Amino acid sequence: MKINILVAILLLSVGYTTAQTPDEKHLKNIKQLTFGGDNAEAYFSFNNQYVSFQSNNPKWGLQCDQIFYLDVNKGLKNPDERPPFISTGKGRTTCSYFMPDNKHILFASTHLGSDSCPPPAKPYLNKYLWAIYDTYDIFVSDMKGKVVKQLTTEKGYDAEATISPKGDKIVFTSTRDGDLDLYIMDIDGKNVKRITNELGYDGGAFFSPDGKKLVFRASRPKSPEEIAEYKKLLSMGLVAPTDMEIYVCNVDGSDLKQITKLGKANWAPYFTPKGDKIIFSSNHHSQRGYDFQLYTINLDGTGVERITNNSIFNAFPMFSYDGKKLIFSSNRGNAPGSRDTNLFIADWVD
Repeated sequence: MKINILVAILLLSVGYTTAQTPDEKHLKNIKQLTFGGDNAEAYFSFNNQYVSFQSNNPKWGLQCDQIFYLDVNKGLKNPDERPPFISTGKGRTTCSYFMPDNKHILFASTHLGSDSCPPPAKPYLNKYLWAIYDTYDIFVSDMKGKVVKQLTTEKGYDAEATISPKGDKIVFTSTRDGDLDLYIMDIDGKNVKRITNELGYDGGAFFSPDGKKLVFRASRPKSPEEIAEYKKLLSMGLVAPTDMEIYVCNVDGSDLKQITKLGKANWAPYFTPKGDKIIFSSNHHSQRGYDFQLYTINLDGTGVERITNNSIFNAFPMFSYDGKKLIFSSNRGNAPGSRDTNLFIADWVD
């Protein structure tokens, strides 16, 4: 984002941005935490002091996504400051998450496959696609960027890992059995169990506040044509994220329920602090397709409520463990012509 440095410093010093509309009644005191590039998937540490996130900010010398962390109470001293670096700087990374000790961070990386960034997905049949790199594995690093453990070694895609608030389990997405399914493992990587079994992409899973349920996004191809296309794309290491709904199940995979039936792309779900609703990103309201706003919905699929109304991209919401803060990614406040996605934190008003 091209922003006057003095203005940026003033914004950081007071920790406030005016990129908010009056009808965003559940959000107060929005603060902008990053200033340039694509910054996403920011998740709180268990003590609510830090967030880990991924960024491709070119001002930080990045060619593709790498993992960083921020002290949410301090932010950055200036917009060009690079926060502490966690990943190796090799390959591409995604989906970081603080371990329960607040001293280590979980993330997925392709660095064992190659030092260079794997190529981004190219459109196929005029479809927007995500790349499912088979060199992704899940690692744990300390706060100084030293990898201390590799949790997955199976052939294929292993990524999208998050940790139960109870601190005992990890859920992740893997292609180890031929489809994109959810798996649970112990915090040390042992006792891996498959959770989902239906054809389609199951990913982006998070635990409920009590650690008993999972919420995730999923595609469910039904017609012969949809099934054939899904399998074809998967064989190419690709998935089309344009038709997904939100599902909830118990941590053992039982009592699986589809929560949204809105059409288009419903994704990036997370339980609200009381565990009775889901907050998620969706473009179901949009005529253009690329207009993502945050919504909440009851666990029975009723009561859809729009949360954001500023800019055309709002996604990756996560609540602090005490339920007081919401962090999310947005392109609100961008300079004209900019496509940056930055991190914002706000007080949550229930």
